[in-house]
Order: sequence, then structure tokens, then C-alpha cells
Amino acid sequence: MKKDVSEKNQVEEIVQMSGVSRRHFLALGSGLALAGLIGTVSSCKKDDDPIVTPDGTIDLGSGDIGILNYAYALEQLEAAFYTKVVESFASGFSATEKALLTDIRDHEVAHREFFKAALGAKAIPGLTPNFSSIDFGNRTQVLATAKTFEDLGVAAYNGAGQLIQDEAYLLLAGKIVSVEARHAAYIRDLIAPGSFANAEVIDANGLEMSKLPPAVLAAASSFLTSKISGNNLPTS
Repeated sequence: MKKDVSEKNQVEEIVQMSGVSRRHFLALGSGLALAGLIGTVSSCKKDDDPIVTPDGTIDLGSGDIGILNYAYALEQLEAAFYTKVVESFASGFSATEKALLTDIRDHEVAHREFFKAALGAKAIPGLTPNFSSIDFGNRTQVLATAKTFEDLGVAAYNGAGQLIQDEAYLLLAGKIVSVEARHAAYIRDLIAPGSFANAEVIDANGLEMSKLPPAVLAAASSFLTSKISGNNLPTS
């Protein structure tokens, strides 16, 4: 019973840190499971730890810790992007669209805080985004960038699944990527109705595309001032 109380307290602390409602956080399906993950991550080998190199590059680490930090980096980027979108909605978004984009913002913030809390002292530092190429007052640009982030995020989780060793982490990654896929489908249909599952993202076998960390980090780097390295991430 004491363990259950402790888990509930941990979840409440994470909800408070995230700044989103408890309903939104628990809707991700990861609430009490996160409490168990926190203890597991703290016991991982020190060799897995991320480091900041002398030139300021953030090395994500190795093993499952590295993969969790990889996901954390992407969630930081998405949360920062949608926070900017909601702070300055471009003209042309309907009230319904604004509400749903705000929900996506809340999901991404919850994902970010999920990884931050789970990783604890093994988390990489907060990243500095670079959105200078985006006109947040332009609806077309905002949606095009959202599509890039969502498609990239889904492909990243799919590609990283084969690299995760711990089954608990794999289960939680599966829950998060299913939410990201819902986001991607919605954004795609805002741009072009019916494009939610076209050949850009679904292959001839009806399977979602996947990308490994090097390709994902290369694509994400143009939206980051911070330099990150996945050189020590697992490759198989």
C-alpha cells in the first residue's frame, strides 16, 4: 500500500511540474507506469549517462538511457514549437482548430515532463530551439512545420523501438507514439484532407515509415541552437 501512495505522489508532482491538467496527463495512459520507470532509470549503469563535451555538444548517452534522452530531446523541441503556436495563433485558425492545437501542446508538454522526471539526474539539459525560419503568423508555415515535426516524431519512435532493451520502456514508447501518430494524422488532414495515411508515411505493406536516430537528429538540428550528438546511441 505504501508503494501505491508513493507512486500517486510522484505522478502528482510530475503533473504540477508539467503545467498541464491532471486529466490531460493521465489521458496519455502513462501515469502510474511512470512512477515505476523513475526507479528503474536511476539504477542504470553510469556508462549510459549523457555528457556535455568541451565544445558544448550534448551527448545523449548510450543504451536505454541514451534512447530515452533522444526521445526527451524531440519532445522538448515539439513542446517548444507548439507553445509558440498557441502563444501567437496565426490568423485563419478556427476556434476548433485552436482548441485541438492547444490539446497537442498540452500532450507534448506532458511528454517532455514525463521524460524529464523519469530520467532525473540522467536527463540532458534543456535545449534551446531555433525557430527563426518559421513565421508563426503564417498559418501555412505553422502547419507545414507541425507536419514535419509530427511525421519526424512518429518515424523516430518507430525507428528507436528496435533499439530499446527494457520492455517497460518499449511499452511506454508505444503508448506515446500512438498519441504522436494521432497528432500527425490531424495535422496532415488540416493541410490536405485525406492525406493522413498517404504514401509519404505508409509503405506498400501498410506499415508506418521509420527512421533511425542519425537521420532524425540531422533533420531536427536545423530547429535547434543546442548541438546534440547521438554517436553513442545503440545501433541494433
